[in-house]
Amino acid sequence: MSQIAVIGAGAWGTGLAIVLGRKGTHQVRLWAHEPDVCASINQQRMNEKFLPGRAIPETVTATNDFATALANAQIIVSVMPSQHCRVLFEQMRAHIPPQAQIVSATKGLEEGSLERMTEVIQEVLHPGTKKSEGEYFESALVGTAALGGPVERSSTAHSIGALSGPSFAQEVARGDPTAITIASTDADLLRTVQQEFSDATFRVYTNTDVVGVELGGALKNIVAIAAGICDGLGLGHNSIAALITRGLAEKTRLTIACGGRPDTMAGLAGLGDLVLTCTGGLSRNRSVGVALGKGGKLPDIIASMHGMVAEGVFTTTAAVGLARARQVEMPITEQMHAILHEGKSPRDAIRELMSRTGKSETWS
Repeated sequence: MSQIAVIGAGAWGTGLAIVLGRKGTHQVRLWAHEPDVCASINQQRMNEKFLPGRAIPETVTATNDFATALANAQIIVSVMPSQHCRVLFEQMRAHIPPQAQIVSATKGLEEGSLERMTEVIQEVLHPGTKKSEGEYFESALVGTAALGGPVERSSTAHSIGALSGPSFAQEVARGDPTAITIASTDADLLRTVQQEFSDATFRVYTNTDVVGVELGGALKNIVAIAAGICDGLGLGHNSIAALITRGLAEKTRLTIACGGRPDTMAGLAGLGDLVLTCTGGLSRNRSVGVALGKGGKLPDIIASMHGMVAEGVFTTTAAVGLARARQVEMPITEQMHAILHEGKSPRDAIRELMSRTGKSETWS
């Protein structure tokens, strides 16, 4: 049996562990920060705190010890909150097997550095490795994504990819048909993840656009908060449709500016995840927006989530910084930042968005 470590036992990490465990061909070790979560999984075969009601296969065991979780791991799935990624990988570094393939399933950006999760992981595991815009692990690969396709990895660095797409953890764990994408410039990682993660209800597509897939997964959370605010304000379907469409335009502009491909924004990690998170009742980011639209205060809303994370709250700050650094106009993101971090009234933000100078509809 293959050895897979899943680092992070929130709803999404647990959902992925269930997918991997139910195949019966993997031994899955699920790392959880909370001892009570480990006990719930190992004793009751359920994560009562973050994914209640979903049975966890016997092939999945939980631990809060990195050495145990990572021992002989062939694939490491990183599913921790974005703001914990750097410190956790620093703690994990000594225990990560040299040939382990690493899959980041976190949908967020690091606030201070403005970096995507694969960039953070790269920096921690391979300090000093440089990359140019739109390229990925140039020093570790025989070629780059700029050459038009996946390439074979050398033995000098870990292979790292990004997993994203429309995927509520509850529905994945329930076995609802789901399609996501794995992005990497490493051909072997793409083959491995597609083969090892796919089953009758979980379909994995491949993509070489790491930048686009990661930004698509991160930026959709901001638009989802905005969609929730519209709902909380009592606005109708016209408003949500306009918001999703123009939010997609913003995501596409920033993705192109950062070296990603516009066609990725039309795929699972782009439009697919955006529509799901903006309209689905299970979306934590949308729920935060609904509460804000109804007059709630952000600290109270976060406290009521009992440890659940809405990545868009952190990603909004990073996205604003990234957009300004790349000189990309992102009015929806700017207004969400003002609501979340500057105390702006949601109604005032919507009013300003609607009263902007007239524009031509464009994606660039």
